[in-house]
Amino acid sequence: MARRRHHRPQRDRSIEAELKFQLAGPGDHARLRAALRQLGGTLEGRYDEENFRFEGRGKITRRNTLRLRVLDGGPRGVLTAKGPAQFLAGVKVREETEVVVEDGHATLDLLLQLGFRVLIVYRKHRAVWKLGPAAVTLDKLDFGYFTEVEGPLEEVPNIARSLGLDPAKALKDSYSVLARKHAAREKKATAKAAGPIASRRRTAAGRPRRPCR
Repeated sequence: MARRRHHRPQRDRSIEAELKFQLAGPGDHARLRAALRQLGGTLEGRYDEENFRFEGRGKITRRNTLRLRVLDGGPRGVLTAKGPAQFLAGVKVREETEVVVEDGHATLDLLLQLGFRVLIVYRKHRAVWKLGPAAVTLDKLDFGYFTEVEGPLEEVPNIARSLGLDPAKALKDSYSVLARKHAAREKKATAKAAGPIASRRRTAAGRPRRPCR
């Protein structure tokens, strides 16, 4: 008797369409919260994230990303794989697959044992709002205040405009890229500040000592 073949359902993969904006400061977050309430938006939650961006062999390159978010210190986390980004009418579009993990720290250990390397770690405080078909996040990171509008591709620009945001001014860089740029600036500033001190120390060390009288 022939065995019946069981066909596994194809894995569901979502398409992420988003606009990301850098803001001047906490006052812009306050303005956006007021606008969201006025438009009927609802706050769905707040949490802290510790984000680990990985690099490794295979498809994990600068265009394809693997990221682990540990939520509120753990143990729960979210593992996300994203495909190459493209821009359609200014909106950033990527294929995205997400898996909720029960133990984010154990998942981190597993990925390290599999040969992945942590490229950058950055922290984020996020508030998530629901506005119609879109999710609007208010994000605070070490390098600034941001907001993201994510939803159907054809609706994201209009939703951004309804919040007083100009789609033409949306950022193209991801948070991991922005975090790496911030780290590079901090390193350069530290080296620049240390330069004169090191120079003075070298000068002082090179001076001949006066003989004792």
